[in-house]
Amino acid sequence: QVQLVESGGGLVQPGGSLRLSCAASGVSGSSFRGAFMNWYRQAPGKERELVATTTSIGTTTYADSVKGRFTISRDNAKNTLYLQMNSLKPEDTAVYYCNLRLVILTVQDYWGQGTQVTVSS
Repeated sequence: QVQLVESGGGLVQPGGSLRLSCAASGVSGSSFRGAFMNWYRQAPGKERELVATTTSIGTTTYADSVKGRFTISRDNAKNTLYLQMNSLKPEDTAVYYCNLRLVILTVQDYWGQGTQVTVSS
């Protein structure tokens, strides 16, 4: 029973910062270390968008819209994923979802419920 719980969302002014966290439970440390961890977001009326990815070896990728502003990281000792968001823009307003993708013999995806980020003055 893998569960992901996002936290850290809230209301922030343009230019501000937030740090999102995703705590994973029901997964072994070795499985967490071997998993792809991703942040997605979905704004009203828009498609779900992949924001950032970190691989089991620490490679990171970002959507063009957040490059230079967001940083994805993982603490494997705590089975936790983070997204540091700086220089936030109103366009960043969305529900942010944590995704754990475990690839063994098949691809297995696990999703959190999401945490709302609102950027508004």
